[in-house]
Amino acid sequence: MMVGVLKETAAGERRVALVPQAVPQLASKGFDVLVEAGAGAAAGFTDEEFSARGAKIARTREEVIAAADVIVRVRADAAGLRAGQTVIGFFDPLSEPQRAREFASAGVSAFAMELMPRITRAQSMDALSSMATVAGYKAVILAANYLPRLFPMLMTAAGTIAPAKVFVVGVGVAGLQAIATARRLGAVVSAYDVRPAVKEQVLSLGAKFVELPLEAGEAEDKGGYARAMDESFYRRQRELMKRVVAENDVVITTAAVPGKKAPVLVTEDMVQGMAPGSVIVDLAIERGGNCEITVPGEVAERHGVTLVGLLNLPSTAPYHASQMYARNIANFLIHIAGKGSIDFASEDEILRETLVAHEGRVVHARVKELLGEG
Repeated sequence: MMVGVLKETAAGERRVALVPQAVPQLASKGFDVLVEAGAGAAAGFTDEEFSARGAKIARTREEVIAAADVIVRVRADAAGLRAGQTVIGFFDPLSEPQRAREFASAGVSAFAMELMPRITRAQSMDALSSMATVAGYKAVILAANYLPRLFPMLMTAAGTIAPAKVFVVGVGVAGLQAIATARRLGAVVSAYDVRPAVKEQVLSLGAKFVELPLEAGEAEDKGGYARAMDESFYRRQRELMKRVVAENDVVITTAAVPGKKAPVLVTEDMVQGMAPGSVIVDLAIERGGNCEITVPGEVAERHGVTLVGLLNLPSTAPYHASQMYARNIANFLIHIAGKGSIDFASEDEILRETLVAHEGRVVHARVKELLGEG
């Protein structure tokens, strides 16, 4: 089976779907790899490195598409693909279900990496968690860059410098990585999540878990993600969180619910209550943002507070983000096609939950429902 790797075309996207180190792993399972010339350059991987590991290099995108059975992408689209081909990548079918229809119309079988089930067997294929790890790390690095004070406590001949205070809202993979990174930089860290079960994880990283007197009920879905709550819950949450936000130098928000607009957790009034020079990094900005006044794609200053709304943070660390994503892709490919072909009729949960379009139809139940086809 021929696996094709295309150069990413989305604006600002520097990652690549496979890296040279993944080629021998795939070759050992019978896959051939064909890479568009320059596909890995923006991430720091040369064509020579791919060739040295056993991949073939194609001069043009069209050559890859003509020869490949499976196309692997970071941000997948149907442009130029041919009927009967398979594509694997991110394309956010729960927020933009029309993308699934585009693949179906092109006769392309499409697997969405966002829909990987959160089960033990699929952990090595969980690309969302891989990218969230990178985003959580980068959020803290950005905060440290924009904050006009140091993160660690320093005892110097000029006196003692107090550590920065960092508050992380949402303790998923990105939140946990943000906590760990801020702690390593010496900050005093606290965190909050609607799911009380994550308290132990927060404490294990040396941070304080902020408990708010709220009745969250069933705050977690069967996939381990936070559930969307009603507006009365979020309103009460904001009221209780206002004091905590004001006490911190940095606030990093990560709260998102798959397929839904991110809840507003930090209002403009709360921003006004923060000390001048404080920083908010809004990791949920691609879903509308957790801060009411964050500007998508920009770093802005409002009421003396720096609001970081940069998009696609994993692409700002493309070398390691690509390495992690490539491992997820390679493991997924071996899982679904390691025997030489893809059994689209399989009842395997991993295949069934990630397959969105096949044989000219949208086949994923949740996506069909969003399209009104359920």
